[in-house]
Amino acid sequence: MARKNVRNKSYTYTVVLEPDVKGGFAVCCPALPGVVTEGETVEEALIMAKDAITGYLKSLRKDKLPIPQERGAIVSPLTVDVPELV
Repeated sequence: MARKNVRNKSYTYTVVLEPDVKGGFAVCCPALPGVVTEGETVEEALIMAKDAITGYLKSLRKDKLPIPQERGAIVSPLTVDVPELV
C-alpha cells in the first residue's frame, strides 16, 4: 500500500504556567479550552504542554475540525486594590 506524503504544519500558542501550592506548575493554553496539564519543573511543564497541545490538535484534525489560531494573547500583570476589613 502506498504511503501518503505527510507534511507538518507548525502552530504557536501562548501557555500560562502557574506555580502549584503543592509544588510544580499547572499549565493551560487560553486559545485551546480544556488543554490543561502540569509538571514538576518549568521544563517538564512545557514538555507536558507541548504533548497536550499536539494531542488536542491531532484530535481536531482527525475529526476534521478547524485548528484554532492564536489570537495574539497579551500577557500582563495587573494590580488591583481591594479595601481591607478593619
